[in-house]
Amino acid sequence: MAHFAQIDDNNIVLQVIVVANSDCQDSDGNESEAVGIAFCQSLLGSETNWKQTSYNTFKGEHLDGGTQFRKNYAEIGMKYDSTRDAFYEPNKPYASWSFNESTCHWDPPISDPNTENEYYRWDESVYQGDNTKGWVEVE
Repeated sequence: MAHFAQIDDNNIVLQVIVVANSDCQDSDGNESEAVGIAFCQSLLGSETNWKQTSYNTFKGEHLDGGTQFRKNYAEIGMKYDSTRDAFYEPNKPYASWSFNESTCHWDPPISDPNTENEYYRWDESVYQGDNTKGWVEVE
């Protein structure tokens, strides 16, 4: 199955739909984004704008070890940037976070503790008080 994101005139994702592989194949049986886009337009209007996305992509990495595809899986409200050929969250989540050009993802100034049995959330006020801290355990 292939996934296609409909984007508006401001390149914001409006919806993501699933399209059968057979509806994305050219006459030689090869997957083609252009054929998939034409199929989406035949369903939802010739004036609609579409880009293919992959649910196997997250934070610029392809989850099955393949090459990355448009950096991140498109979700409603994300932005498509044609210069980067990437989908990303357009709004900076916290003042201290920075945009990572290689992944097109917002990164915290301190890495997530990422432990198996504990969960953390970012607390900007903790970071502003002591820039060596910021992750707070969720109880």
